[in-house]
Amino acid sequence: MKKLLLILFVTFSLSQITTAQMAFGVKAGVNYNSNSIGEVSSDVFKGAESKTGYHAGVWVRFKIPAIGLYFRPELVYTNLENEVIYGFSDETTSYTFQKIDIPLLIGKKIFGVGNVYGGPSFQYILNSDFSFNDITDVKSNGFTLGLQLGGGIELGKFGIDVRWERAFSGVESTFIRATGGPVNFDTRVNQIILGLSYKL
Repeated sequence: MKKLLLILFVTFSLSQITTAQMAFGVKAGVNYNSNSIGEVSSDVFKGAESKTGYHAGVWVRFKIPAIGLYFRPELVYTNLENEVIYGFSDETTSYTFQKIDIPLLIGKKIFGVGNVYGGPSFQYILNSDFSFNDITDVKSNGFTLGLQLGGGIELGKFGIDVRWERAFSGVESTFIRATGGPVNFDTRVNQIILGLSYKL
């Protein structure tokens, strides 16, 4: 009987510690994409104007014992858009792409409500496309790596944060022109991210 009570007590204690050490939730927000497109094989694009995108995803936060930090991995779907001038016809087209972001952040709480954090962000390009009919069959290389730095506040279950993301490498992409062969271009994702979160 004593052993059973001891096992129940230890199990209950561990569950309480685990609950206290871990939190998870959902998030969504807007992205300002300062994405720059650089043409590799010829002068195809004459400039890029950033536009606002959006993101949504989930997060988990684990306290790291003894050192006062936490680990926060996230899984986020992001949609971004850029407006560029297509040099062969001087027409404006939107370049839209979707990606999965997996930030792996190390952070610290400040004054009970504030947070600062940073870490690598792994990105996988799901799809990309231009709105101009002369540009077809757009293909983008899958994985890239970036860095996220940011901070925010939490009030109860709600949180708000601002992040800066810098790409370590560009995204190698290719499209087919209606009147020509394949064209290689490169894009680098640098953005400001404003997010709202809710702890479940």
